[in-house]
Amino acid sequence: MISFSRTDDSLIGSWWWTIDRVLLFSFLGLIFIGILMAAAATPMVANRIGIEEFYFLKRHLMYIIPSVLTIFFVSTMEVEYLKKFSIALFTIAMFLTFMTFFFGSEIKGAKRWISIGGFSIQPSEFAKPALAIITAWLLSEQKNYPKFRGKLLSAILYFSFVFLLVLQPDVGMILLTTAVWLGQLFVNGFPIIYAIGLGLSGVGALILAYFFLPHVTARIDKFLNPAIGDHYQIDRSLEAFANGGLFGMGPGEGIVKKHLPDAHADFVFAVLGEEFGFFICAFVVILIAFIVVYGMLKALKESDLFTILSSVGLLSQFGLQAFVNIASALLLIPTKGMTLPFISYGGSSMIAASITAGMILALVKKKIINYEEYVQIT
Repeated sequence: MISFSRTDDSLIGSWWWTIDRVLLFSFLGLIFIGILMAAAATPMVANRIGIEEFYFLKRHLMYIIPSVLTIFFVSTMEVEYLKKFSIALFTIAMFLTFMTFFFGSEIKGAKRWISIGGFSIQPSEFAKPALAIITAWLLSEQKNYPKFRGKLLSAILYFSFVFLLVLQPDVGMILLTTAVWLGQLFVNGFPIIYAIGLGLSGVGALILAYFFLPHVTARIDKFLNPAIGDHYQIDRSLEAFANGGLFGMGPGEGIVKKHLPDAHADFVFAVLGEEFGFFICAFVVILIAFIVVYGMLKALKESDLFTILSSVGLLSQFGLQAFVNIASALLLIPTKGMTLPFISYGGSSMIAASITAGMILALVKKKIINYEEYVQIT
């Protein structure tokens, strides 16, 4: 049981008494579920590709401590440090995303990963939360100083990031980033006619992607017309949910992980459904929805526009990414390779999700002005 004196003014003590523990333990709950799913799904995947049985599980566990420490250190940041951290993170992530075109590994026709020190990372994952913070900062600055071109600068950063994503290509990330960016503009007071125009532009871009990007064409065609194309992965995914029923087949008893190459990542929700059943799947969905809604309500109580816009961006990003993963596994939308935050296997995904969680916690924590107020709020 964690226990700190209310008068403990150390870094950890003050963090414990100011952090939103409801959100903190919700994130830790998802991390714990992720450990269970790594133990359930990864050994079979490792056996299928001929490597040591617990290779993926060991690597997943190896990321737990860095992930928890990342949540802690980012959540201790005050607003000004959070802005500086986001600028540095976005700059590095953009540079590494650009470098993937020269030194990146091509997987399934896309160059999104780069190897650094023996680890493969997806730099664009780290640019997402940083862009949400920077956009909130630029928009709030323009509100305070009307002559400051915050919206223009935000648009330049957004289109620069999207341009790199188009070249990879990563349509799912483009749609997610666009939705978050437009959401922040809307909350900031963006004229509805401009929002409609940008929305129509996004639809036009998706149409162009359909005609000029073969993998996008194939996925949309298969979704709209089940009679064409290879539906092996999604068919196995749907079978997994049918096999699991209400209560599941039991931990380790599922068979979908024997057949799906991405059972530990993109289709981890199918493994969860087969082995633990409908009620546990519903619990995960409710927990993610709770984080988003609870975080939004906390943020909307703030008077600072930067805090509101940042929280809206980060929470919508977190929720939309989870929705895409879950909806893809259930054939509610065309399949898209996007991880389920904290639950899917993947180092880049876990650390990026930890940064996002840390940022959210930093934004909604109790603000301390002086020691007397610290004692009062605790």
